[in-house]
Amino acid sequence: MLDERSIKVLWAVINSYINNPDPVGSRYVTRKYSLEFSPATIRNIMADLEELGFLSQPHTSAGRVPTDKGYRFYVENLMDENVCCHKGLIDSLTRRLEDLREDIYTLLDETTRTLSSHSHYLGIAVSPGPDGSTLRCIELIPYSDDRIAVILFTNEGIIKHKILKNNFSFSRNDLNRIARYLNKEFSGYTIREIRQRLLEEMARDKELCDTLISQALSLCGDVMSCYGANVFISGLTEILELPEFSDIEKIKEISRTIEDKHAVIKLIDSLANAEGVQVVIGAENTVEEMKALSIITSTYKEGDKPAGIVGIIGPTRMDYSSAISLVDVTARFLTEILDEGGQEWRRER
Repeated sequence: MLDERSIKVLWAVINSYINNPDPVGSRYVTRKYSLEFSPATIRNIMADLEELGFLSQPHTSAGRVPTDKGYRFYVENLMDENVCCHKGLIDSLTRRLEDLREDIYTLLDETTRTLSSHSHYLGIAVSPGPDGSTLRCIELIPYSDDRIAVILFTNEGIIKHKILKNNFSFSRNDLNRIARYLNKEFSGYTIREIRQRLLEEMARDKELCDTLISQALSLCGDVMSCYGANVFISGLTEILELPEFSDIEKIKEISRTIEDKHAVIKLIDSLANAEGVQVVIGAENTVEEMKALSIITSTYKEGDKPAGIVGIIGPTRMDYSSAISLVDVTARFLTEILDEGGQEWRRER
């Protein structure tokens, strides 16, 4: 789609904008890069790139800035894939995480802090989820006047408890009846299968004659929505110091988005089984609140199966080369540290 001259100019604009978030003009490109084109030629090429959707012009008199399409072309064709951030990151990960392999939650929490400190973006990690676990039984216990204690037992020995609001004012007898119904309907199914069945059952909720059963399904849906992987996020102060978020309204918006971990889970859910590093840029995000951000993720594994996700969230004006390398190294480190060969992997590098 682009000739060699256009590719060189696009690379120069994106590289300049990543380093300094000011619109890039043709004279700046001429001075900064040895492209052997006149400012007028560069200006015409930039205008062509804008027409093709790779650049945009915030104001008539301003220079150009990359679009999401421009960043996508950059990630797939132009960026430096040989960024060497491995040594410092591995040393830091080894120093901070080596003794935490037995505590997955502390391990992932420290991983996000390390990622954030190295990238200056948000570090994220998702713990292994229980979707493949098989439900043994559910217990529902009155906890207080407006709370219910929900306890789930699985055949794998995982026990999960949660305190939920008693939105329907269930009595103890109601809870016993609901527990019997849920255990009859869902015992022996995996958590993933139960979620799917709940979606199907709730879709025909209006056809249910028994109001208590309808409420039981609603309660079970609440339980399953919180019976999932844990999300760890670090570095909000780091990202808020970036120029993109200097506006108070943008600060509020990104703070609300990150605090709502369901939005993050929804965004990365589709990437859980993908191989290798995944890059989602700006408007490519399926979650509306995240469309001003880019996310780079990779799965880490236990054995041959994906166990969880580690990644970075930042502005679309992200240093993609460095961020991709950071995420890739961290995912491989977590995979190895959770397996027996972790120390050997680190010695080789």
